[in-house]
Amino acid sequence: MDFPELAARTRRFSHGAPRAVSVAEDGSRVIFLRSAGPEDPADALWLLDVGTGEERLVADPASLLGEGGNVRSLSPGERALRERLRLSAAGIGSYALDAAGRVAVFALAGRLFRADLVHGDVVEVAAVGPVLDPRPDPTGQRLSYVTDAAEGVRRGELRVIDPDGTDTLLAGEDAGVSWGLAEHIAAEEFGRFRGYWWAPDGRSVLAARVDESRLERWHLHDPAEPASPPTAIAYPRAGGPNAEVSLHLLDLDDGWVDVHWDRETYPYLTGVSWGEGSPLITVLRRSQQHGLVLAVDPRTGETQVHAELADPRWVEPIAGTPAHLPDGRVLVGGELAHDGYDARCLFADGTLLTPPSLYVRRVVGRLPAAAGPADLLVEASDGEPSERHLFRVRTTIGGGVDARRLTTDSGWYTAAVGGDVLAVGVASLDHAGVRWTVRRGDQEIAELRSFAAAPPYSPLPLLERVTDRRLPAAVLYPDNHVTGRRLPVLLDIYGGPGHQEVVAARAAWLERQWWADAGFAVVTIDNRGTPGVAPSFEKAIHRRVADVILADQIDALTALAGKHPDLDLGRVGVRGWSFGGWLAGLAVLRHPELFRCGIAGAPVTDWALYDTAYTERYLGLPEDGQDIYAHHSLVELAAEPVTSPDQARPLLLVHGMADDNVVAAHTLRLSAALLSTGRPHAVLPLTGATHLAANGTAERLLPLELDFLRTHLL
Repeated sequence: MDFPELAARTRRFSHGAPRAVSVAEDGSRVIFLRSAGPEDPADALWLLDVGTGEERLVADPASLLGEGGNVRSLSPGERALRERLRLSAAGIGSYALDAAGRVAVFALAGRLFRADLVHGDVVEVAAVGPVLDPRPDPTGQRLSYVTDAAEGVRRGELRVIDPDGTDTLLAGEDAGVSWGLAEHIAAEEFGRFRGYWWAPDGRSVLAARVDESRLERWHLHDPAEPASPPTAIAYPRAGGPNAEVSLHLLDLDDGWVDVHWDRETYPYLTGVSWGEGSPLITVLRRSQQHGLVLAVDPRTGETQVHAELADPRWVEPIAGTPAHLPDGRVLVGGELAHDGYDARCLFADGTLLTPPSLYVRRVVGRLPAAAGPADLLVEASDGEPSERHLFRVRTTIGGGVDARRLTTDSGWYTAAVGGDVLAVGVASLDHAGVRWTVRRGDQEIAELRSFAAAPPYSPLPLLERVTDRRLPAAVLYPDNHVTGRRLPVLLDIYGGPGHQEVVAARAAWLERQWWADAGFAVVTIDNRGTPGVAPSFEKAIHRRVADVILADQIDALTALAGKHPDLDLGRVGVRGWSFGGWLAGLAVLRHPELFRCGIAGAPVTDWALYDTAYTERYLGLPEDGQDIYAHHSLVELAAEPVTSPDQARPLLLVHGMADDNVVAAHTLRLSAALLSTGRPHAVLPLTGATHLAANGTAERLLPLELDFLRTHLL
């Protein structure tokens, strides 16, 4: 079986591997999702008993649904949520735990299930309609969920089920208003996928009310299904209105308190947490250059400012913050940008907790300390952006800055913690997939089994830093490459904010090794604007995204060719998806003297057609910079007259017809502009495909892309 087909069947070698790992609060069990084998797409719920080191299957989706059940069945709301999560697995997509980790709740084919993790019982709980985001209250006694739309059922009703099975409506409205769900912008651009949070005592709920009535309605339609009506979506287009989001405290005895903050000035609700103490929320201005961390009084709904977040470019919160520390201080993520410092750090009531050398990525949780308050477990990079490590950060008042690295070998680490038990996952260039080990102190208790298929390659990319900007870059040669044989170059890129490609993890290089073995030197570069190096590195792109990013890609490629003489810069192709698709199109249209051809998958071709928060964060509001938007538009660029044949390099445009993130209109408008000026291109529409191009679609595109590149480069 060739690589594209094998990658399609195994979901890029991730079927059968553990994911969504959690640890019970007392460290007694580790909970995770995993399918039964390398080609099984349906994830089941598993646990590891820390005391015995043995795994146990808790909930199998096929068994729960019974004969005739479909483990791939998703309600429209669940499908949209998984699209936002970039999750293409079938079966159990996610689960929620009570505070002690004794009860798990999940949705499956729109139905609601409750699992007793102590005794092993799994029961279906009757609900009034298709279930979204079910959760147990922290005590494990009650369940909550939000309804998806169905016949006779409104979308966006927040409901609570009592221990006796009584199903009560907590909040719900008609006319484009939902309760308990994250709006598109929160989920797609701020990483907030939830819309409600239980109080620690299980007696009330903090819920978001989302009013989308002001938003434009866009219509998605798959031309391959002419009998099906189009799907309407409320899309927050750049420069246009956003959903109106408010917060409300709802108690189970019909009490109601509105949460008060200046929503006109700070419309974005980017983060909410309710653990110890009062709820904490993060709100941002529309420009995202100023924000507030607010504590909410659950009795009155009044808010108190705990911290201000400010940056003349944009504010970038740190995952896992804000949060209360055990001593009552509030943990906030921020940036240190004075006295020569350039770092992403953690602060507790304004006191620095992490050294300026660390680039903090996420706060995982708390680790018990030998004496005094608990330490923090943090994911961070320390000088090498291709690696992410785990650090123990001391929180003692007056103890100074103290961060101790817990992981030694190179790699990309993640973790979950409960009590004194730590589950550590690591991806590395030395092995395939993510290996999960369970530890108590310095003792390894168990390793979570993986049933994933073994990839056919063990790629060894050459990772390096190039140019005076020290841009992270990598070169990958064919396995049988002979030094001195010049190779065409494939620049395989993403380049957008919030994502790195040059990482010390084998999974990032498997497909690229296939490309290399097809006869290319594959080059990947993380330009300014990508995370992991420093805040100034990330934010250099503000309002000049195209110029900075494309210059970095070209400068780095030129520098690599100086170090690797087998790179033939007379034969360079470029490919990318989403932001990378836009960048691939930009490269071919702006620099046809270097880029001989390009593949642009799901590209944003006109930023005025993309969403508010992402676009305005980097380019500003359209009314404040029409020239900036025009400068970044591929449609405008493609419409410029062609004065010589060398200016018109071929493009292959690929787009899913059901894409609700970067709608297909982007590619269709670019194609029309290319056609008007006689620029060679082809359009490959993917019927029924979303932005993910899931279920093997992206992998089965690879041979077609290869034919295109061979035609124009070999």
